[in-house]
Amino acid sequence: MIPLEDNVADIIGKAQRGLRISDTELAEKARVSSQKIRKLREGDFDELALLRVAPVLGLAARALCEIAKNEWHPKKIDERDSLAQFNTHYHGMAVNAYVVWDPASRAAAVFDTGADCTEIVRFANQEKLSVKLILLTHAHSDHVADLPRLREETGGQVFAPARESVPGAETIDEGKRLRLGKLEIDTRLTWGHSRGGMTYVVTGLGHPIAVVGDSLFAGSMGGGNVSYDDALRNNLEKILTLSDETIICPGHGPMTTVGEEKIHNPFFAGQV
Repeated sequence: MIPLEDNVADIIGKAQRGLRISDTELAEKARVSSQKIRKLREGDFDELALLRVAPVLGLAARALCEIAKNEWHPKKIDERDSLAQFNTHYHGMAVNAYVVWDPASRAAAVFDTGADCTEIVRFANQEKLSVKLILLTHAHSDHVADLPRLREETGGQVFAPARESVPGAETIDEGKRLRLGKLEIDTRLTWGHSRGGMTYVVTGLGHPIAVVGDSLFAGSMGGGNVSYDDALRNNLEKILTLSDETIICPGHGPMTTVGEEKIHNPFFAGQV
C-alpha cells in the first residue's frame, strides 16, 4: 500500500508558506505557544493545538486530526479496470506514472514517465497495448525523467502543457479533447504548483479518471510554488467539482476519489 504523500507537518508547512504566516504569527493567532507550533512542524501530535491552528491556516480541523491519528487512508482502487499505476523512485522520492487504455481497441495513453519507464513498457507489451499518447502533467524532472526512452520504446505522440515546454513534446492547451479508441480525454489547466500544471480527465470507462499530477494528493496538495491561491482555486473548481466517483491519480501517494477528498482532505473538506 502506497502511504500518503504528506503528513500533518507537511500540510501545515504548505499552508503556512502559501499564506506567508510565520511561526510567531501563527502562534499568536491560534493562541498557542511558539514551542507548540515548532513541535507540530516536527510531527508531534497535539490535538488541541491542531484544532486551534487549523482554522487560522484555512484547514479543516477534523480532517487534519484524522491524518494525524492515522485514521484515514483512501480505499484501494481496483486497477484492473483499464487503469494501472506505476510507482518508481527519483533521487529517493517516490513518483507515480499511469497507463489508461480502451479495452476494445487496446489503444493506450501513458501519463508521465516516473523515474524509469521499464515496467510501463513491459506492462504495455504484456497486455498487448498500443501506446498512442504520452501525456505530461507538468515539466518537473521527476515526472519526465525517462521521456526519451518511453517515446522511443512506444512511439507514442507526446504532449506537454503549453506553459511548460518539454523537448520533443507538442504543446497542449486547456480545453483540448483527445480520443483514445472509444475514450475521451479532456484537459484542464490546474496550475499553481507549477506554471502549467495540467489535469487530464478520461471518460468512457466504468468510472471517470482524473490524472492530476502534483495539483492534488490524497489528503493534501502540491505546494503552491507558483501561486498558492490559484492552486487552491483550481483544485476546487476544476478537480473537486467532478463526480464523486471520479478516480484521482496523483503524481505522488496513493490513488483516491473526488468523494473521499471532499471529506478527508484538510485543504478542501467541507468547501465543495
